[in-house]
Amino acid sequence: MMALIDAGRPVGILAQIDGKTVAWCSVAPRETYRRLSKRQDDRETGVWSIVCFYVPRALRGRGFVSALLDAAIDHAFAKGAHIIEAYPVGEASPSYRFMGFRDMFAARGFHDAGMTGSRRHVMRLER
Repeated sequence: MMALIDAGRPVGILAQIDGKTVAWCSVAPRETYRRLSKRQDDRETGVWSIVCFYVPRALRGRGFVSALLDAAIDHAFAKGAHIIEAYPVGEASPSYRFMGFRDMFAARGFHDAGMTGSRRHVMRLER
């Protein structure tokens, strides 16, 4: 991770309260990550991925994930993304919950583009 940061490669955004970092969202050009979906077309350009969120347990339920998602969308498009891809799960999923929930992405205009694995949806937003 530090090598990516040192190279000037985007890796995510942070949420802060009073100057203290309290939460994180991993958002970067898709090629930053290992292969995220079997259907992934690596010839596509301008695709950014939102991969995960981290909010400490004590701060959950306060809207940080929603705020981070909105900021990640704005950030990716401002940095030149043409498509944003995410890999969320349904609310009842017993795993991969750190990737966000499907309905949260759908509410922001992401559409289903398939599945990757048995739980994770591939969702895309284009502008």
